[in-house]
Amino acid sequence: MDTYIANNFKESHFIKELESTENEYYLLEYKNKTAGYSKIIFNKTCKGVLAKNITYMSRLYLLEEFYGLGIGKKLFAFNIALCKDNNQAGIWLNVWVENKKAIQFYEKSGFKIIGKSDFQISETHSNPNHIMYLEF
Repeated sequence: MDTYIANNFKESHFIKELESTENEYYLLEYKNKTAGYSKIIFNKTCKGVLAKNITYMSRLYLLEEFYGLGIGKKLFAFNIALCKDNNQAGIWLNVWVENKKAIQFYEKSGFKIIGKSDFQISETHSNPNHIMYLEF
C-alpha cells in the first residue's frame, strides 16, 4: 500500500489530473476547513451498462474528523444533481468489497452491484471491488 500511495498521490500526479479536462474535482468545506472532495468523469462508459452518457465517480472522500455530520451526504447529493444537470443517465463507481459501510450507503442511495473489478495496488496484489451503478 505504501508503494501505491507513493506512486499515485504525488503532487505531480495530482497536477496532471487537475490539468485533464475530463476530470472534475469538487472540494467540500465545513467551517472554513477542507473536509473532503469528489472526482467525477462525465460520459465514462462502464462494462455492463448500455447507456453511454453515464458518469464515473472516481472518488468521494471525507476526512474522518467530519464523519457523522451529514456533510458527506451533501457532497454525494451535489454530485448526483450535477450529473442530472449534465444529462447523464446514471452514475457508477468501484468500491472495495470489504468496505461494508460504503456499500451499505450506496445501496441505501439506490445503487446496485452490477459487476466486479480488481484494484491493482502493486505488481503482486490487488483488491477485489464491486462495480455499483445508479440509473436515474
